[in-house]
Amino acid sequence: MGVIMIDNPATHFNLKTHMNSRDLKTAIEKITQRGGLSNVGRAISFVTKNFFSKANGNRSSAPNVVVVMVDGWPTDKVEEASRLARESGINIFFITIEGAAENEKQYVVEPNFANKAVCRTNGFYSFHVQSWFGLHKTLQPLVKRVCDTDRLACSKTCLNSADIGFVIDGSSSVGTGNFRTVLQFVTNLTKEFEISDTDTRIGAVQYTYEQRLEFGFDQYSSKPDILNAIKRVGYWSGGTSTGAAINFALEQLFKKSKPNKRKLMILITDGRSYDDVRIPAMAAHLKGVITYAIGVAWAAQEELEVIATHPARDHSFFVDEFDNLYQYVPRIIQNICTEFNSQPRN
Repeated sequence: MGVIMIDNPATHFNLKTHMNSRDLKTAIEKITQRGGLSNVGRAISFVTKNFFSKANGNRSSAPNVVVVMVDGWPTDKVEEASRLARESGINIFFITIEGAAENEKQYVVEPNFANKAVCRTNGFYSFHVQSWFGLHKTLQPLVKRVCDTDRLACSKTCLNSADIGFVIDGSSSVGTGNFRTVLQFVTNLTKEFEISDTDTRIGAVQYTYEQRLEFGFDQYSSKPDILNAIKRVGYWSGGTSTGAAINFALEQLFKKSKPNKRKLMILITDGRSYDDVRIPAMAAHLKGVITYAIGVAWAAQEELEVIATHPARDHSFFVDEFDNLYQYVPRIIQNICTEFNSQPRN
């Protein structure tokens, strides 16, 4: 546990300063009131940038939770700072004490500020207390909610909550050198995610006319092991049956995906498929698999758009040469995160 004051944000003590409840209680009792403004937005920004670091005692296995207590209303805007906090995996709980009287509402900088700050707007993250004398009544409900880790929705980010299946074209037209370039592209994408058996998991399928499961979601649970497994994938060579590969990935990879994970398929191909892709692609979409289609060289643009999740402009990409694949890593990651962060907050 740590404490930050809101007026001019600064850390009183961080997550590892006090290691037992007695010392923590003594430290809290020594905090003095400083007065000043209710700069909640600045305080949330400060927490996002400075507080939850490994150096300050943050543990990757524990959810990050911020409890904001404000008397009346914030004197600055909270919406943008809170959005960045949510996208960083921070669960914001908001306790408002008293509030603006009717003749004071004209001074409120940002109406509905609590809903703009909290992780979700379903009431789980918000408390309103009529006076400071009633604050103690929120203690047990707050502790219960903070400890209900399955409902801490903002612990999940675009980088730590997916099952990602790479479906890799290993046909003869790719060639050994280009295939290694494709694997480097897969590696570069994988490096962006937080990998573990409880965070993002990675699986891979290679296909020609036939299909081969290179490794499943539950085979490796650390980033170094995944990256080594990608390096060890051997080039197969053969035809191009992309439709059959999608069906194979649905059966061999995504059927074993965890219910609480977003399912992402990233398919990389360099040519037109010898079989139909429309029906397998539709099956993937109906099963909730978000599909990104990356085409190189001789890949057919209209086929990529059929494979890709709607809208195709955000989920299908084409590059002329294998050596240019790396340029699309930031854009693909950005699109994955934009889509994740645009989910309703209710």
